[in-house]
Formats: sequence, C-alpha cells, structure tokens
Amino acid sequence: MLCEELAPATTEEEGGGLSGRGGACRESAVTYICSRRRQAASSPFRATGSAQQLDTGRRERPGGWRPAGSPGRRLEGEAGEDYASRRAAAKYITESWCDGDGAVKVEVLTKTSALTAPGRRWGCVLTAGRPPPYPPAYPKEERGSCPSGKPLRKAPKPGVSLRQLVEDVPEGCSTPDFEQKPVTLALQEGKNAIFRAVVSGEPRPEVRWHCSKGDLSNSSKYQISSSLGSKEHVLQINKLTGEDTDLYRCTAVNTYGEATCSARLTVIEVGFRKSRKRQNEPQEDLKKELMDFRKMLKKRAPAPAPEQKVDQEYVWHLLMAADRKDYERICLKYGIVDFRGMLRRLQKMRKEREEKLAPYVNAILNLRHIKVNKEGIATFDLELDLKSPESKIYLYKDGEMVPYGCDNQTKHCLRHLGNHYQFQIRDLRPEDAGVYQVRVEDADVFSTELEASTIPPLVVVPLSDARCQERGDAVFQCTLSSPCPSATWQFQHRPLQLSDRYEEFVSTDGLTHRLVVRGARFSDMGLYSLGTKLHASSAWLVVEAGKDKSLLTASADHQQQARRAGKEGASDVHRPRPDPTRSPRSRHKPGAGGVSEDTRGPTGLFSQGLADTEVQHGKAAVLSCSLTRDLGPGAWFKDGVKLSTRDGVTFEQDGLAHRLLIAHAEGTQAGRYSFVAGDQQSQATLTVHDPPVIAPDVTAKLREPLVVKAGKPVTMKVPFQSRLPVQATWSKDGTEVAGGSGRGAQVAVGDSFTRLCLPSASRKDCGQYSVTLRSQGGTVQATLTLQVLDKPQPPQGPLEVQDGHGAGVCLRWRPPRDDGGRPLEQYVLERQQAGRSTWLKAGAAPADSTTFTDAHTEPGKKYTFRVRAVTAEGPGEALESEEVLVAPEALPGPPPPPAILSASSQGITLSWTAPRGPGSAHILGYLIEKRKKGSNTWVAVNQQPVPEKKWTVLDLRQGCQYEFRVTAVAPSGPGKPGPPSEAVFARDAMSPPGPVRDLRVTDTSHTSITLSWARPDPQDGDEAQGYVVELCGSASLQWSPCHAGTVPGTTYTAKGLRPREGYFVRVTAVNDGGRGQPTALDTVVHAMPVAVCPRFLMDTSTKDVLAVRAGDTVRVPVRFEAAPMPEVTWLKDGLCLPKRSVTSVKDGLTQLLLPSASLADSGLYTVVLRSPRGEEATYRFRLRVAARPRAPGPILLREGTLGSVTVEWAPSPDEAEAGAAPPHYTVLLRTSAREPWRPAAAHLHTCRFTLAGVLPGREYHFRVLAQNELGASEPSDTRQPWAVPRPPPDRATVKAPSYRELDLSQKPRFLVGLRPHVLPLGCECCMTCAVQGWPRPRVTWFKNDQSLEGSPAAYSTDMLGVCSLVIPSVSAVDRGEYKAVAENTLGQAVSTASLIVVESSSEARRTLEWPCPAPQPWNKGRSLKHHSSHHTGLGSQSQRMEDAAGAQGPRERGVRGLRGKLLQEGTEALGKTKKKEVLSLPAPSSVTERTAASLPPGRSAGTGSICRTAPKSLIS
Repeated sequence: MLCEELAPATTEEEGGGLSGRGGACRESAVTYICSRRRQAASSPFRATGSAQQLDTGRRERPGGWRPAGSPGRRLEGEAGEDYASRRAAAKYITESWCDGDGAVKVEVLTKTSALTAPGRRWGCVLTAGRPPPYPPAYPKEERGSCPSGKPLRKAPKPGVSLRQLVEDVPEGCSTPDFEQKPVTLALQEGKNAIFRAVVSGEPRPEVRWHCSKGDLSNSSKYQISSSLGSKEHVLQINKLTGEDTDLYRCTAVNTYGEATCSARLTVIEVGFRKSRKRQNEPQEDLKKELMDFRKMLKKRAPAPAPEQKVDQEYVWHLLMAADRKDYERICLKYGIVDFRGMLRRLQKMRKEREEKLAPYVNAILNLRHIKVNKEGIATFDLELDLKSPESKIYLYKDGEMVPYGCDNQTKHCLRHLGNHYQFQIRDLRPEDAGVYQVRVEDADVFSTELEASTIPPLVVVPLSDARCQERGDAVFQCTLSSPCPSATWQFQHRPLQLSDRYEEFVSTDGLTHRLVVRGARFSDMGLYSLGTKLHASSAWLVVEAGKDKSLLTASADHQQQARRAGKEGASDVHRPRPDPTRSPRSRHKPGAGGVSEDTRGPTGLFSQGLADTEVQHGKAAVLSCSLTRDLGPGAWFKDGVKLSTRDGVTFEQDGLAHRLLIAHAEGTQAGRYSFVAGDQQSQATLTVHDPPVIAPDVTAKLREPLVVKAGKPVTMKVPFQSRLPVQATWSKDGTEVAGGSGRGAQVAVGDSFTRLCLPSASRKDCGQYSVTLRSQGGTVQATLTLQVLDKPQPPQGPLEVQDGHGAGVCLRWRPPRDDGGRPLEQYVLERQQAGRSTWLKAGAAPADSTTFTDAHTEPGKKYTFRVRAVTAEGPGEALESEEVLVAPEALPGPPPPPAILSASSQGITLSWTAPRGPGSAHILGYLIEKRKKGSNTWVAVNQQPVPEKKWTVLDLRQGCQYEFRVTAVAPSGPGKPGPPSEAVFARDAMSPPGPVRDLRVTDTSHTSITLSWARPDPQDGDEAQGYVVELCGSASLQWSPCHAGTVPGTTYTAKGLRPREGYFVRVTAVNDGGRGQPTALDTVVHAMPVAVCPRFLMDTSTKDVLAVRAGDTVRVPVRFEAAPMPEVTWLKDGLCLPKRSVTSVKDGLTQLLLPSASLADSGLYTVVLRSPRGEEATYRFRLRVAARPRAPGPILLREGTLGSVTVEWAPSPDEAEAGAAPPHYTVLLRTSAREPWRPAAAHLHTCRFTLAGVLPGREYHFRVLAQNELGASEPSDTRQPWAVPRPPPDRATVKAPSYRELDLSQKPRFLVGLRPHVLPLGCECCMTCAVQGWPRPRVTWFKNDQSLEGSPAAYSTDMLGVCSLVIPSVSAVDRGEYKAVAENTLGQAVSTASLIVVESSSEARRTLEWPCPAPQPWNKGRSLKHHSSHHTGLGSQSQRMEDAAGAQGPRERGVRGLRGKLLQEGTEALGKTKKKEVLSLPAPSSVTERTAASLPPGRSAGTGSICRTAPKSLIS
C-alpha cells in the first residue's frame, strides 16, 4: 500500500495556491484523476486524511471512502467529527466519483475564509495499491497513458462537475450540463428559499435534489417542480429555520452522462435564537480558529470618529417604528444590551402611544423608513387616517421642529394625497443625518433615521481646467464633502482606465482625489470628470503644441495617436468632442490642433453637402457631397482628426463628387464627419444602430401560449443577444409592469436574458405580455400570451327564488363572469332547511341552462338555496339566496292605491279596485288604515273586512292631512297592504286666491325674461299654493304656460325665447279651490338685454404712450363694455389703419395687431365705439416705434485754440427721417491704440465737440456713437490720430522743494453725540452721531452693554464719519441705554443715549405749545443759526409725540419727570457739542393745551412757533 499526498498542481497565478495571501478570499478547484484496476473489495482507495494541513505533516484519521461499486455511483466520505469541523470551518468541499473502469475523480474546492490562517493549504491524502496518477498540470508529453482510456470531461462553468458514462456519444445527443446553476443564498428565517437550475441535455436528463443533513421527502417543507418542456428546475424550501442551513446539491443524469453542482443556504436567525448552539456545529473548533486568526491581525483599524450622541428617547421611538429584523442593528449601534427589557419597554410604549393617538388618529398603515433615491432625495412615507382633517402634523429632527412646505421648492416638503403622506428632504448635506419624527398634535406617530453613510457626497472644490505643453504632465484635483470609494474618473464621458500614464491619488481622509496625466498628448485633450454616486465635476485639458507645429502637424499627431490607441487597446480613443482649446461656455476661437466642429466655412460652392446618416451595425455606410467647381482633392475628417485609408474607410472621387465608404459600420465609427476642400467645408453625423437580437426559434416558442394554474409561480424568460447594455421593459395589455422588491411582479435583466416572475399567478394575470429591449443601438420587442387556469367564479346574482304553489320552487341565476379558462360542464344546486347545518344536493343543471325547479320542498318551511359552477378544474364558489318560505297557499296581492272621491271636514270618501294575481280569486273583504302625513303609524279604520270597494272615513280631525291604504283578506289570510293614497286635508273646499300684486320685469336677455311679483291679498281669497306663469306672443292670441305644474315662489325666469321678439306676460295664483284672477303686464316685453352705453374699461396697467422696438410684434388689447355690441372703428392719426394692421373684436375685447412694427407705424391711434342708438366712446393712445440709430458720418479733426482740438462729424441718417426720435451723441477718447476707450463727452445734440487740455507729444484717437433709448449705433472712428509735436526740452534744471509730511494722527472724538429718543410703538428710530479721528475709527454699537452686531432687529451705517443706528420698528424690548464706541490705534470715545418706547392709546392726542422766545445770542450775526439749532435740539413737528389723554397717577408724573430730564440732557449734550455757541432761552411764559386735531399743522394759539409736541402724560 502506498500512501501519497495529493498536492495542488496549479500555480498561484493560475488560482491554485493560497499561500502568501493572508486574509484574501479566493476559490480554486484542483482536480486529480487516478485510475486503478478492478480488484477485490479488500484493497479500495481509502481516505487516510481529510482536511489536514499540508505543512504540518500527514496523520490518518478514522473512517475512509467506501468502494466505488457501480458506474456513476457517488463516493461519500465517512470522515469523523473532526473532519466535519474542519470542513465547516475552512468552508471547502471534497467530492469524488468513479466510473465503470475504476477511474476515480477527486475534486477539492478550497476557499480561504476568515477562519483559515494565511499561508496554509488544505489537501486530501489517498492511500491506494498503485502509484498515484499524474497531476492535471503535468505536461502531456511527460505523462503516461491512462489505463482507463477515458479522461473526465472538464466542466465549462466553475463549480459544475460533468461525467461521461459511455465511450462515444451519438450525434444529436449530449451529456447533461448546467446552463444556469443554483446560486448561494443568505436569507432571514421565516422566508422562503428558491433554488433554480437550468439543465440541458439530450435526451432530457432526470434532475434530483439532495442535502447533506437528510432527505427532501417532506412535501410541505420542500417543493420540487419543473415545467413541461422547460429546462428550469426549482427547489423551494418554505418557512426557513436555522436547521435549514446546509449544502444543497443538484444532480442531472441521462443515458450518456451526469452533471452535478451545489449551492449553500445560510439562514440568518433573528433575536435570541442566534446565540444558541446547534448540535451539528462544533463551536469549540470555530472559536479556536477565530482566536488564531485574530492573533495574526497586526494592523489595527483606526479609531472610529466620535459620533454625535443621540438622546435615548429618540432611540426608543426609532425602535418602536422599526422592523423586528432591525432591532439587533439598532441596539448594537446605540449600546442597548438588555434585549428582553427592550421588548417589554417597547410593548409598554406602544400601549401608551395608542392612548395618545386615540383622540387624533384612527389607523396608521404602511410605514416606510427613510430611503435615498437616485436623484439624491431622501423620502419616507406613511398612511394616516386622521379623525379630524384640522389636526396639525409636525416634523422633528433630533427633537427640534423642522419647518416644511407643500411644494418642491423647499428643503423639507410634504406631499399629501388622501391618507398618504410622503416627506421629502432635498439637497442632502452631512448635517441632515439624524432621527426624524412625525407628530400629530403632541403625539408621536413615526420615527426613522437618516444615516450619514446614505447621504451622497457633494463636490466641495470642483475640477478646474488644465493646460500644459505637449509631453508635459497635467493635474486635476477635486475635493468631496465625504469619502466616496466608488468615485470614478471619466474621459469624454467614458470610464478612464488607470495606467502608468493615468495615475490617481486619494488623500488619507478620502476627500481629495487627484488625477495626473503623464506625458500629455494631443489625443488626451478633452473633457475629464470625476463622478460620485450622484454628483460630478468636469474640466477640460488643453495640450498646447510647440511654436513650430502647424495645423497639419497637429492633425497628423492626432491621427497617429488614434491609430496607436486602437492597436494598444488604450482608453484614449478618439470620440466626438468640442474644441479643447476653449471653455464650453466661451465663444469659439480657432487654434492649432485640428479642424473644429464649430468652424464652418462658406458653403456656397457645395451643390450638395453631407447629410446625416443612420446605419445598422455591420452594414455599409456612404457619405457623399458635390462641389460646383474643382477645389482640389480635399480631405476627410472625423471629430476633427484627419482620416486615411488605414482608418478602415475608402475615399472615392467622381469628378466633383466626393464619397466616403465604410464597408462594415461599427459603433466606434459613429461620430461627426467633415469634408474640407480649400476654404469650403461640409459636416454630417453618422449614427450606428446596434439593437438587441432575439433568436427566431425563441420568437417561435413565444407564439405558443403559456398555460399555468392559479397560485403557481410563473417565470417568463426571453433570451437575447446584444453587444451593448440593455434595458428591458415588460408590459401587459399595453400597461407597463412595474417590478419591485415586494410580493408583486419581479423583473430581472441579465447579460443575455430578461425574466418576468409572478410569485403567484391569478386570473387577472392573463393577457398579452410584451417585452421591449432598449439599448443605445436600437429597440426590439417580443410578445407572448399567458393563460391562467382556475376554478370558475360564483354565478352572478341575485339567486331568484319563486314559489310555484305546489309545482315546486323555481330558481334563476346568471352565468359566472369568469369561467376560470375552462368551459362550464354543469351547475350543482343545493338546499338547506332553516335550523339545520347540512346541505343536501337538490340536483344539477346543464351548462347552457340557468334555471332549475326543486320539487322536493315541503310547504310551510323555510329554505336557503345555493348554486355552483363546475368545470374540469373543479367546482367554484357558491352563490347563496336569501331564506325563503314555501307557503301552502297563496295570499292575495296588494290592492292599488285608493282614490279620493270627496273630502270635507266631516269625512273623506275612498274607492279602490280588487288586487290581481294568485290568491286574489276569492276575496272576503278589505281592511282600511289611515295615518297622518309624516307619521309612520297606521291606524285601523274598520275591525271587520268590508266587501264593498267604497268607504267613507268619518273619525278625522279637521284641518289635518291624511293618507289611506287598503289590505285584501282571503280565506288563506290577509295579504300585503297596498300603497298609500295621495295626502288629502280633512276640511271643506277652499275658495280660489286673489290676483297677484306688483308684477314687474326684473331682467331680460336675448332668450329669457325674469319676473317677480307679490302674494295675493289675503282678503281677496284663500292662501295661494302656487303660481302659473303664461306668455303670449305679440302676434298671437293664445296664452301658453311656461312650465309644468306650479311655481312655488314669487320669481320666475322664462327661458328659450326668441331674440328681440315681444311677449305679453301674466301670472295666476292657484290653490285647491281653483285658479284666481290672472294679473298681466300692460306693455309688451321684448326678449333683449338692457341697453348699456359703450364705455372703455381702464385699469392701472393702461398706458397712454407705448414705446416699442422696430421689428417687434405689437399687440394692443382694449377692453370695453356695451350692450348691444357697438361698432368698433380704429384710426391712425385720424385716418384708416394701413392694410398690414390687423384688428379683431370679440366679447368686449378689441385688439390691434402689428406683425412687425416699423417707424411708419408711429402715431396717434384712436378707438371709437358707436352704439346703434348713436352713442359714442373714444380712447386714444400714442404708439412710438424706435430703433437703434445708424452710425454717424466721417469724423473731421480741426485745431482750435492752443491746447485744444475740435471734433466734427456728419450726423446720423436717422435725424433726417420723420417720426424717429432724434438721437444724441457720445464721444470716446483714448491716447494709445492699446488703451481702452473712455468717454470724453455724452448726450451731445450737436455734431461738434472741442477737447481742451491736449498735451504735446501724445496721439489722440476719437470715436463717435449715436444713441437713443434703444441702444447705441455702430462706432465711427478717426482714420488718423490727432497729435501735437512735443517742444524741445529746456536745459534749465529745477530743484523740487522738500516738504515735511503732515502728521494727521488723532484720537477718536465725537463731533455730534447721540441724543435721547422718546418714540411710540411701531415708529422708526434713527440714532445718528458724527465721529472724527485718524486712522479712521471703527464704530461699534451697544445696547445695555450688549453688542448689536448681527442683530436682526437693527442695522448700522457709516458714511464718511456719520454713523447711524436704525431700528425699523421699535417695540417694548428696544427700550434701554444705547452706546456708540469709536476706536482706533490711539484710543477710543464713547457717546450714550436712552431710548424710551411709549405705548399708544385710544385717548385724544394733546399738543404742547409755548411761545418761542426771542433769541439771545452772545455773538451777533449768529442768533438765527443758534435759534434754529435750539429747535433742532428740542425736536421738530415731524417728531411729535402722542399719548393718551387719560394717563394719570404716579406713573404719569414719573414719565413727565423722565421726559424733562431727557430734554435737559439733550440740551446739555447739544451745548457741549457746539462748545460756547449755545443760545440761552428763557422759560416759556405760558403753556396752552389744545387738541392736535383742532390746530393746523405748524401753528399755535399764542405767539411764536410750536417748539415741541408731546403726550399729555409728559406735560408737567
């Protein structure tokens, strides 16, 4: 016996080795083939070691491999528990098969996982009685011949093992293979797992499913299905638990071979069941491997950034609104470890929330947590059934209220439709992360969290355009707001492949991304962009050629780079791009480097230019153009790069016709093509379409209907071929099918197929399905029909039951709406007797009959019947009837309503007829009942039936209104009562009413007349119960009513009349006693509206002068009011309008339209309204049409006086035209050809200008512009500049005197200080002071020693030392001490003042007046000035103070004293400011109070002027 260890044969580069790759997860399949001769069972292959480390030596373990008996039998390992532990820990699979000749295949799938230490390999040790076979990687020339002679077939897909069981496979047959193998799944417990495998082979292979833990025979747990004629096989595992975690194998076998693949199912447990041990998992080995792996991790992760702390209360609200599957994640994130306590607290909080929400909310449904869509908008929504629509909804973020709007213009907005509420957060920023809460009034409804990781990064510092020399390096740099590992660089909107020429650098914080283009070429010119999840930043790279490079050289470089890129497969392939030498927003500036797209020469020599062409992929394309004369051979360009025959194109020239031929068009050849000959150029675009392709056999299969049963899953798969990415859109009967992640339809798109999955088919899914495949190359569509079979729906009701009176019970129904897709076979009817629970079969009816008679019922008993429709799918649901009574004999029917023969206060006489129908043949008599109108209680009139059909009811109350009904009595009993009679009063006959009064016409129109009248006089008759309105044409003698019945009110409008026709009108009052005397109008009433004099409707937008630009369209609407429609006339300057002017009149609007205004359209326009009665109304407006003036004539320069020059020019031609506004002129000047123009004179109305101060030795250039209100004309420049020769320099020397610089430094000081202010509420307060100092001092404002910088209630200004503090609207909080502090480097100065805000009242205002004393100046000549300054200190009439006249008491005296003190301080401050120039005023001799409203402004009762106005509360 030889003991050999199988070592991997593939190298590490081939994927066979794992050493040296610590921590990497890589898979490799190592296959070994060994053969043995048939021998006794005592010497089989035996596994002496499974899952042991190769670098630690071999050691045998108990167990082994059972002999491979029959062909195709699978060898199962019997390794011990340690083998299973290693296998589970290292996650590798060892499989082996044997064939009939004894060739054994062992496949070891190794995978390095988190539990496998780096640098180790796992292998398998086989012991056999012969030398080991050659490894697969061993060279063929050095191998020996295989004894079996049949090598194993290699699987085309990873993870699939194929086995051929015969020597040769006949033609047309094949071994099994997996076109699509089942994928590994990781699902949450409680879900359903579905493995799908697509198996091919001829003949059709048999597919079996296995698992390592046991069989799959439990049909309720495991459902194995496959559609007839389909290659897809499905294994569905229902209601997953932790025990379902296992490796599931799928085996396909036919006559010629066998194929096997496997997939692992991992069940994610939720809650506390996660931590429990499973008996089949070796926890100790796993823990040990995990500890070994942790010891090898030397590199520690960086410390996480400190997270913002969230209030635990918000976390509990977040848990209460989260799904149960998210509990663990939220608890781990916020440090909650007591899970059981968490659940108890959540249950308690839910009860408390329900109690809080009870007054406001009926139900809360469909809570959807916050998600960020592709547009970068975060949304979360819910459904609220509010008890009151007036309840207010609030949004909070981390406990703070967030205002939101109802439109898409605000950052936070609410979209409300019915009970559905959706909140949106736009323009996401990192600071938007947090916990959001929705509250109704004061009750929390829903909480959700926006995590910072879901917010897409923003571009903080965008890319900037780069420019470099050829072969130089270009650098692009961009900064993001948050790290984005998925950020990608693109060149010309295509992904950029990084290489030695394109290097990317990312900063350590992940925010700054840098791209370096090494050795830039002309082919690198274009648009570079950095794209994140949502945002992108772009910039242009411009590669500048050397000075010796011309256009052709640069073009050749482009062409050479393009060919080189095509050969090397580089990423810098030429595509259509704009000129890289300019910004996308700038105008084109031609440069060296190629022919630009935007450069278009004259096209006059092209008899036929290039035309845009579209061609299918692989087809031939031709671009052609023709010239009118020979301009040479010309050149072809694509996207600015010159083309040659080496580019896969062919050039042809036939005389003056030039053609470009492409034999087989490809996607890379699409672009912008141009032909250049001389200075002529023509351009066109070539588009290559490459739509997806659906095979013809697939289309033929789709024509056959797909038939499934209801409740089964349906998968509709359409394979296709496409070279471009494909988008698939499924639609049903013309309506798009939306594929979502819920329980509805699921749409999947692969590289070569699209699939529509319906989890559970129903009858509503039947119909015509179509799938549209779209790509950049085109669109293709396929259709298929789906038929779903189901049981039929119940028959349509109601189920009518009729008693046949001894002949049985007759049942009637209608066929079902839906037969379930199968034809009806019969109807099954059943009955149930009242009081019993069993249903008995009554019989069956054929499919074409909807009636049935049950003759087995018993009279006098109650029954319930039901009917079902039956098809091949089985019986459907039943239609039940109401409970019916089978009567022994028929009762008489209800008699008709009785008729009223007569009515009086003594009695009412009735009559009726006999009823008809079964049971009415033998009538014994009739019972009569009465009731008051409006009552529900019927009272019997007679106790015994009366045989007559006439009766007088005597027991009635006079004046009451009664109703009557009759019941027929037969031997079988009384029948149903008949319907009631009309209501009638128990009173004597009424007398007719009198005539109506005050009949008049209130309104008329072309088709109606409105009348009104007063009720008749009560003394003329009884009260009227209604009115009859009648009309009679002026040419007729017959009166006809205008309505049916009577009119209850005293107004009526007769409609449908003929326009302008005259009518006679009369009104008659009506009651039960008859019609009264009619009242008619004496005159004829014409059906026409009331005449309205024509007048124009003007508003504030109406202008008398309109100014427009020449060439514009002018539309002047004029609204008017008139009845009837007047004649409208438009005039221009008193004459008719020109023919090109258009006017229109419609519905009170007349309009003037000038399609293109010209200068001749200027003038006075008049609109005249003339009614048929000769009344007129006129409206005039002036229209002025102006245009930009034309350039003035040539400029003539003349020498004037010494040091001056006179500029004269010819006037603009617009001055000579009539109707145009005369322009004015502007003269521009510059003294050098490189200097900019500057104005020398403006608004000149003459053609002459003299410039003084002309300096010798300088050149003066002049430019003249004509201007009006619409703009300036083209300039008129001087041909030669004006120059005065420089005089010869004087040899005398002058010594410049020296000056001592003046020191202006000064400490700040207030020239004018602040003054106190007393203002009422709502007034504007402006505190002003003047400060001086050098360096210029900075002034800061304070209120009560608190700085006012940034205060929203006040703002300050500083104009050349005059500083002001303005409070737009003073309020009570603005009272206080204000201070202005001026500071510079030498010191500071302070000025203070007080602000008193007085509350207003409704009391009459008072005015304080005193005679102004004569001024007493100390310095003569300044008395008036000081007198006025004194008034300024005390206040002017514009600053009068108002207060309530009723303010009394101590508060009044306090305010008075404060006011006097402030006035005194203001006067002292003024005196200090004016130094010694202060005017002394004596005390006022008299004080007079007078109501302010009784005095004229600025006047007083005494002598002098009013010096101060103050509230009464401030008067002492």
